[in-house]
Amino acid sequence: MLNPSSFSLTADAAARPRRWCGASLLLGAVLCSQGAVAALKPGDKAPEFSAPSSLGGQVSTFSLSEALKKGPVVLYFYPAAFTSGCTIEAHLFAEAVDRYKALGATVIGVSGDNIETLNKFSVSECRSKFAVAADVDKKIMKAYDAQFMKVTGYASRTSYVITPDHAILYEYTDMNPEKHVENTMQALEQWSAKQKR
Repeated sequence: MLNPSSFSLTADAAARPRRWCGASLLLGAVLCSQGAVAALKPGDKAPEFSAPSSLGGQVSTFSLSEALKKGPVVLYFYPAAFTSGCTIEAHLFAEAVDRYKALGATVIGVSGDNIETLNKFSVSECRSKFAVAADVDKKIMKAYDAQFMKVTGYASRTSYVITPDHAILYEYTDMNPEKHVENTMQALEQWSAKQKR
């Protein structure tokens, strides 16, 4: 004879995996949405930072405030040097650097890679065209809410255009590397045209 209390325990035990599965799916959706949405929006003040950076294998310190004295800054975060998407993105930014410079803009890439890795990446994938900064302690990523899913230690693929008054002009987050250059360039061109009026 079935004991009703053992039946309810069995039914509860059978339901538990479904609840855990549902909770895991919900948690996954929340984490993914957090990785895909940057908190800083147009008009927000860009957090100041400085970090070791490499340009053509030469190490120096990149300072946002110093770069902004020369003009706008295109700041892009990427997950990790030498991964396929990050290599594609680095090539696209390298190809566009002269167009950015014509608009008075500086390009800086940021990842959690160490400076030794970035020395190689800056030469081979960035083609010695722009600097990449090491954010090993993840402070810059956190300040710009550019962490992929908050828990991985990697940056999300997020690009910002920052104007000389330290304001965020434009933000774009997408793990696909294809549109970051096109979109930041368009935002910069529109801003530049307004400055000439």
